[in-house]
Amino acid sequence: MSAVAALGYSDLLSLVQSIALIGALGVTVYFSRLQVQAQRVNLETRVLNDLDDKIHHLLGVFLQDPKLLKIIVDAPDVTSEQPAAYYVLSICAHAYHMRQRKVLGDNDWAGWLKWMKNSFQYGTVGKHWKEERMEEWFDPAFREFANRELMVLHPEASARPPTST
Repeated sequence: MSAVAALGYSDLLSLVQSIALIGALGVTVYFSRLQVQAQRVNLETRVLNDLDDKIHHLLGVFLQDPKLLKIIVDAPDVTSEQPAAYYVLSICAHAYHMRQRKVLGDNDWAGWLKWMKNSFQYGTVGKHWKEERMEEWFDPAFREFANRELMVLHPEASARPPTST
């Protein structure tokens, strides 16, 4: 006689109920962990956005009076272009971090990536990135991304972005 056959109807019913209860608890724990993880990412994103807002405000001050940039970097010749270049780079870094956090979808990211590449290729952002060592002001993940994806653009590219016809 097998072990299942030796069980009575009520014992079998109790076993099935126990298995169902354990399964329901497992599903509940799984989805609770997903929800906690999503809340953690949302909190990190809110904190990052708050810090980014503070940087944008500070950069606005530097754009109005570039001499104030000496507060954070004592460079001998501060031009009005430097705070603007850093502002563009901080926007690029913010877009990159929002993509890493899966806040930006594929279509939005494609647009931002194209904007970043155009800024490096057709503007002076890439020059500021390397010559003025602005890369040192950004986190390692963004530095690696910028050096790998944005700084590799061909120097023989035209001086103007392509026009659409």
